[in-house]
Amino acid sequence: MKYVKQELKGNPDLRWFWCRLEEMEPLLLYDLLALREAIFVVEQTCAYQELDGLDNAAEHLLVTRGGSVVSCLRVLPPAENAGQVRVGRVAVSSDWRKRGLARFMVRSAIDKIRLENPSSDICLDAQTYLQGFYLSLGFEVCGDEFLEDGIPHIPMQM
Repeated sequence: MKYVKQELKGNPDLRWFWCRLEEMEPLLLYDLLALREAIFVVEQTCAYQELDGLDNAAEHLLVTRGGSVVSCLRVLPPAENAGQVRVGRVAVSSDWRKRGLARFMVRSAIDKIRLENPSSDICLDAQTYLQGFYLSLGFEVCGDEFLEDGIPHIPMQM
């Protein structure tokens, strides 16, 4: 795991890590998967296969406090997505929302992607209600709205 020196204003006790699945300690992995399930399956009342087989190929940005994961995202490399780098599974625990954490995480992911894959497009499928958030980060709509597991999404890229 690679610790990243980041500080979100007013939250110096948060720790940021870029890591691959195989680098995670079992309890950290469990915490990551529990957070994603709590948000994407339980909170959004969406019964679907959250473990989709893509986590092994991804790099994960984890933000922890006191050893517990409070937010995460994953980045899939171009080889997994027709030459585009895909950002996904952006999640922030309910206790940490509205503090700028998601914006800070996505910006960190964009910076890392641009450094490592400067010629690749960055894409994601945003839940439609978050379209404005991603537009504010420089993403553009690149297709029509669609339903994924009963939730409206919009494809976006930069």
